[in-house]
Amino acid sequence: MTERVHPILIVDDDSSVTASLSLLLKQAGLASIIATDPDQAMSVMDQQPVSLVVQDMNFSRQTTGEEGLALLRRVQARDPGLPVILITAWGSIQLAVEGMKAGASDFVTKPWNNQHLLQLIRTSLSLAQPEASPAESREELDQRCDFSEIIGEHPALLKVLNTVARVCATDAPVLILGESGTGKELIADALHANSPRARSPLVKVNLGGVPESLFESEMFGHVRGAFTDARSDRKGRFELADGGTIFLDEVGDLDKPSQVKLLRVLQDRSYQPLGASETRQADVRVISATNRDLPAMVKEEAFREDLLYRLNLITVRLPPLRERVSDIRLIAGQHLHRVAEMYGVSDIVIEDAAYRWLESLPWPGNIRQLRQTVERAVLMSGKRVLAKDDFVDPDVVETTPRQTESLSDVGHLTLEEVERLMIEKSLSRNDNNISRAADDLGLSRAALYRRLEKHEIKL
Repeated sequence: MTERVHPILIVDDDSSVTASLSLLLKQAGLASIIATDPDQAMSVMDQQPVSLVVQDMNFSRQTTGEEGLALLRRVQARDPGLPVILITAWGSIQLAVEGMKAGASDFVTKPWNNQHLLQLIRTSLSLAQPEASPAESREELDQRCDFSEIIGEHPALLKVLNTVARVCATDAPVLILGESGTGKELIADALHANSPRARSPLVKVNLGGVPESLFESEMFGHVRGAFTDARSDRKGRFELADGGTIFLDEVGDLDKPSQVKLLRVLQDRSYQPLGASETRQADVRVISATNRDLPAMVKEEAFREDLLYRLNLITVRLPPLRERVSDIRLIAGQHLHRVAEMYGVSDIVIEDAAYRWLESLPWPGNIRQLRQTVERAVLMSGKRVLAKDDFVDPDVVETTPRQTESLSDVGHLTLEEVERLMIEKSLSRNDNNISRAADDLGLSRAALYRRLEKHEIKL
């Protein structure tokens, strides 16, 4: 990252805070300038350009944060592109969330972790740099980053990859949204592989499969004797990911008590293993993913708003396969070669008419379903040239609008209705065996049970 030459503006009426921040920035090779109140801060900005603002939320013994929010709005009005990092107390996180809604780039709580604060500052500076001309082709993107595992050339996908290429070198938390089977894990892999943390671990956690009773032990570890069955020390996922990246999959399935525990470690980058007396630091980059509508869950009070703002500094939305039909042929062809190599089959191809038929399907299971369909056709047909009939099975026929009366209006179904339909079909195929159905759907048993309860599906 090329640093801006302009200083960072520190706004706080506590001289010990401004002195500490100024020294921290100096040691990191960053210049700073100090203002002790909002009016002085605006005066400084009138006299010289600044690259970033680090501001407290309270001034003149005022504790409601109104002065801080007012200053933020003045800064945003004067320079909408200027990144602002807020400083607040843990008990005032909701105030910081209001600041994020007003345009702040991030926030940190007192007492802050110096390394974490510097990461936030460098990330905010990097993201504030003028964006280069977006890549117009897949070839240009592949020259910038390694996207070898992500297949497609549709403009909607290229937009995603452009975002990934822009933020992969930062420590910005990324929230990946998309339906099941759209490739969210592949995007997480690419973010890590193209980051400065690539030589360190990428630890993946399916939060939908972690019950509340085991959350702390699983995520933060425990020491011997912490509970009845703790016969030895155990490292948690955050410790295993230290220096690297942690991928929190199915974050929308996390229960409310566990959301609070996750928020705390994301907030101050520290945690305490169960039964331990010391606090440990978590130097990790956080990537999360879900197929749930988190803003709607926030409104329903099923997901914490402050946790959402901690996770989604950058949001990546993956398009469903039905919105990138032109990529179906590429994905099917690429997977065909992989499957053929896996099973020792050579010179196998898909007829053009079969490709066109595959392109006509809605694919509620997205890329995962397409790949399973191709693999099944290779295994079951035994042919070198795959025709349309080789792909027709109960799964595919029932998801084709023209092939079944019961799903003739699938294009008008909501995502919730399609999800319920897929679950019911999978349970039927697997004789109501939860383990097999969960594996078939790419879910954990716990996540499937939650969906059964949500859709009121009885076994």
